[in-house]
This record gives sequence, C-alpha cells and structure tokens, in this order.
Amino acid sequence: MNFFTQTIPTQNQQIHLPLLKDKEIELWIKREDKIHEFVSGNKFRKLKYNIALAKESKSNTVITFGGAYSNHIVATAVAGNMSNIDTVGIIRGEELANQFDNLLKNNPTIQKAHENGMKFEFISRAQYKEKSSKAFTSYLLNKYPNAYIVPEGGTNDEAIKGCEEILTQQDQNFNYICVPVGTGGTISGLINTAKFNQKIIGFPALKGDFLNDDIQKLTTVKNNWSINTDYHFGGYAKYNSDLIRFINEFYQKTSIALDPVYTSKMLYGIIDMIGKNYFNKGTKILAIHTGGLQGIKGFNSMLQKKNLEIIKVS
Repeated sequence: MNFFTQTIPTQNQQIHLPLLKDKEIELWIKREDKIHEFVSGNKFRKLKYNIALAKESKSNTVITFGGAYSNHIVATAVAGNMSNIDTVGIIRGEELANQFDNLLKNNPTIQKAHENGMKFEFISRAQYKEKSSKAFTSYLLNKYPNAYIVPEGGTNDEAIKGCEEILTQQDQNFNYICVPVGTGGTISGLINTAKFNQKIIGFPALKGDFLNDDIQKLTTVKNNWSINTDYHFGGYAKYNSDLIRFINEFYQKTSIALDPVYTSKMLYGIIDMIGKNYFNKGTKILAIHTGGLQGIKGFNSMLQKKNLEIIKVS
C-alpha cells in the first residue's frame, strides 16, 4: 500500500499541568506530528489527495512554492520521492541562487528537499507575489509540461478534503477544537467535519484579519469557528524569548516537542486563555499538532547566531 493511499488516524494525548487541574479543564493534543518525520501533521493531510490526483492525471512533476525554511517545501520533496514523482520548488528570494552551495550546507530544509530530488527555482519577491497569476502559471507549465501545481502551503480543494480526515469518531466529545492557521486549509477541513455543537478556534501565525474572508470561501456555511489573532508574536516565523522559553518548558513538562512557527503559538494562546478564564469549567479542548518539527534545526541555527536561547526538544 502506498503511504499516500492510507487512512491514518492519530492518537490524542492528555496534557497534565497544574493550571488545567486548577481550572478544571481537560486539554488533549492530537499527535498528527507522529504521522511521519517530514510529511507530518497537516503536510500529510494536504498532500495525500494532491499526490493521488497528480498520479491519476499522469503528471510526472509536482511544482510548489515556499520560503527557504518552508515545511511544505521539504514535505512535498519527500512525498514526491516516496511516490516516484519529480518535484520542483519555487523559492522566494532570487539572491539565494548565488548562495546555493551554502544553503545545501547550512539550511536543513533545502538540504533535505535536495536529498529527495527536488529541483529549485529562486525568484524575486516581486515575482513571488505574482506566483498565482495566469502568466506565471503559463511560464511554469511551458517549462514543465504535464506538471501538477500545488499552491503555497498546499491549500486547495484536495488539501481540504485531506484535512477533513483529521477528526474521527473519538473526537466527538470535545467542546473546542483548536488549530494553528497558515493559509486556512487545515481549519477549513476541521470546520467542515466538526459536529454542530463543537467550536473551532484558529490561531494564525500571520498578522492581519484577511484570513476570515479566505476561510469563509473555503468552507461550507457554518458559524462554528472563530480566529484569535492575539498570539502571532509579530507574524510568520516571528518570535520572542517568551515563546522559546514556553516551547522548552512545555517539552520539559510533557515530552511533546513544538515547532516555533505554528503549534507553539497555538498552545501558548490556549494556555493563556485558560488562565484568563476564557473557557468554562469542565471544558474539553482538543489541540491539533500540525507537525513541522523538522524546521527546529534551522530555527536553532538562527538563534545561535544571535546568541539567544535555543529550542531544546531532544
């Protein structure tokens, strides 16, 4: 059986902290990060049906987009290698083309993607903003005939279909489902499959309120969700010493590693909201761990260069 044809249910792990006992609230984490070392969490969910459709359409190449430290880039490369499909990564930052040898030596994401056969095109930030335009799409399909294009972050109809499989029958008794938000695909899948009495809270890693409109377009009509924009720590891949300290303390107390871009910000937010009595006593919360742990190595390299505390999760 091909890895991407499987239905993979994941286990829920209860978190035990003094605050949770004091507030009489249950917090569980769905261990989507355990699916695969590199194609973990929502990366597997988003790629599952995209890989299937690429094969069905007899495409010989999957093209996708991201930054030099993108979890989606390395996940697509590994997924392509596992499925015998060539992959091309369109990477933001044309200046990186002149640093490619250095990237292969010092950037774990590009290194792992390259090891799995991905080819790269480094484009300017101005070009990257136009990556979804008809002109750029035509350029890619002309250069890579019979290619299958997956958008940045992997969010499309096939991705949402995959993310609809995250929740299973075992999850019906939770009052709240909490999830990190990037491009909106994962939360959209959860919104579509949650029970009518469950509430979904998304914690964006990006600044701005634009995600509400994006998610509304991706989902069936439901009023069971909200977005909390208080815990992005300055925006995508931004952080401060409090967040790094939280990641390390959470690991010490629970043995669960958190990535610094998505899941850690969500859990920081959940625990802060519990402390502020946002949730009623007796509430059961399920937090979705969306993986991305491969990015910690590169993040730590950046922290070390700045002589800052690193993430210690091993």
